[in-house]
Amino acid sequence: MPTNKNIALNFPRFAGFMKIMDRSFGTAPRRTKIDEIVANLHGSYFRVSRKAMVVMCLFLVGVIGYIDYLTGYERPLLLFYLLPISLAAWFDSLLIALGIAVISIAVSLLSDVAAGIPALGFWNAGMALVSYALFAGLLSKLRTLVRELDRRVQDRTVALQREVAERQRLDREIAQVADRERRRLGQDLHDILGQHLTGTALAAQVLKEKLAARSAPEVTEVEKLVHYMEEGIDLARNLARGFFSPELEADGLSVALDGLAENISERFAINCIFHGREPIPVRDSVVATQLYRIAQEAATNAAKHAAAEQIDIRVTMDGSELTLAIEDDGIGFPDELSDSDGLGLRLMRHGAALIGATLSVQRNGRSGTVASCKLRISNHSESDFAI
Repeated sequence: MPTNKNIALNFPRFAGFMKIMDRSFGTAPRRTKIDEIVANLHGSYFRVSRKAMVVMCLFLVGVIGYIDYLTGYERPLLLFYLLPISLAAWFDSLLIALGIAVISIAVSLLSDVAAGIPALGFWNAGMALVSYALFAGLLSKLRTLVRELDRRVQDRTVALQREVAERQRLDREIAQVADRERRRLGQDLHDILGQHLTGTALAAQVLKEKLAARSAPEVTEVEKLVHYMEEGIDLARNLARGFFSPELEADGLSVALDGLAENISERFAINCIFHGREPIPVRDSVVATQLYRIAQEAATNAAKHAAAEQIDIRVTMDGSELTLAIEDDGIGFPDELSDSDGLGLRLMRHGAALIGATLSVQRNGRSGTVASCKLRISNHSESDFAI
């Protein structure tokens, strides 16, 4: 039974579940006016004092009693007295509801007497009082269950919000750890393995010159060895660039994507072009890294598996929306993927979800594939992007 002077009349709030689902999938749908109104209704509280509630119920009892007097004792309005009793039971307490029930019976009897009833039906009045009491008890119990359900929903919503926030934090931390390991591995390939292969190639070059000075027949084999070492140096450099792009932090996303296009063209002997010479610096390193990885994965898959000869990488702005698009003229995206396929696609979608972006991969007409990653920016001046 509530003891506070002010009684809070609230509706169950389920708007938190929608926010949780949106965050779980990394999407940020546009809120309509109706959504805002519903959210405000779910989170609204109407505070009415107990005195005001009692006065309102007594006023309703008086109005119903007066109408009962006007209609005469032949047509009793016992059913309509349930309205103030319901208000008292739902919005106040069972004790107040029982008091309103007793007053309703008394007003009903007085209205019958004033209307000229020959004899009062005390048995009927007693049965009506019992019915009112049972009704008030059931409604009060229902109110308790609803409020308990509302409390559990709110507690579960808070728990889910915490779980989702923790999951997002862990995802970002894992992404940062993976990015650091990529950088370390790329730097090791470039600095350690690359320098070792370069030293070996120089030693082979010196050996070739000595053998050439002696006109030794092994010069041809040594030339092949030097050529293989140079190819190994190029391969190690390309692998290092695949793990880590130093331009991403030094010069920004635009320069890094341009370097990615040149690297793809060199590695696979195809035409890969980056369209968007305007600088697109991204202050958030996690966002920049994920956009770069998405472009790298899409372009590499197009070159390796789609037999593409032309790959176009574009970064555009449409109002507050940034779009990264990778188009190719390959064999096209398959209509269905098996459970064992599409690992790169799942990694791209996961990376997009980490930064709150949406990723779509579909056929580009009759042939080819277009992969687009869209990220909404609320305010250019206050966001983490400076285009």
